[in-house]
Amino acid sequence: MRLDRRRSSIEIIADMLRLGEAGKTEIMYSVNMSYFQLQKYLNFMIDRELVDRVKLGNPSVTYRVTKKGLTLLRHIDEILDTLNLKDDDEDASPTGVL
Repeated sequence: MRLDRRRSSIEIIADMLRLGEAGKTEIMYSVNMSYFQLQKYLNFMIDRELVDRVKLGNPSVTYRVTKKGLTLLRHIDEILDTLNLKDDDEDASPTGVL
């Protein structure tokens, strides 16, 4: 059963973590969020060491999932699966593209 509702903050965080590594624009479009939401979630996740900010050059920056982030993603996916709330096409492992 899939409830007809908006995504929870936890589901949004999981969607971001599933990407693995990417820049802001890629994350924004992949997770379907506004720039304001992206900033809010990235700051939250960086503060909790779920993602790292990686400088590739000036001004290029990407965001990479940490081990702590991967552990959280595994737990979220287990909960969503147990509650039958996980989409069938979702993969518990990141694609390496956050």
